Amino acid sequence: MKNISDGQADMNELKKEILEKELTNKIIKSFYNVYNKLGYGFLKKVYEKSLIVEFTKQDIECESQKPIGVYYDDIKVSEYFADIIVENRVIIELKAAESLKKEHEAQLYNYLKATNIEVGLLFNFGKEPQFKRMIFENKYKK
Repeated sequence: MKNISDGQADMNELKKEILEKELTNKIIKSFYNVYNKLGYGFLKKVYEKSLIVEFTKQDIECESQKPIGVYYDDIKVSEYFADIIVENRVIIELKAAESLKKEHEAQLYNYLKATNIEVGLLFNFGKEPQFKRMIFENKYKK
């Protein structure tokens, strides 16, 4: 028999899975389209520009290298540039590395933490294509 907290955990997992699901499925399909056409071995910038072309073909609104401020005690202390932001709803961080690492995940997590965007996708154009979907809900952001 499940207790209430177990049911809440199940509901949270379902919500994470559903959040921006349709859009992220389109984005992931685009990632694989680019990977299947280019393979691995190019610089990250080549994949970024190719994804922009793929998104444009599919009428997916996106911006590359969008500056996003980082604040400490309400004072802007720096800014970073998101590789791609899709429809102001998903941050995409791109890598062209041997494999994804915890540092890559931490980078995307911090990008999500610094914005109102709740969903991030980490793509790696390595020998084997890899992606990780991350959620950081606004209710946890300060």
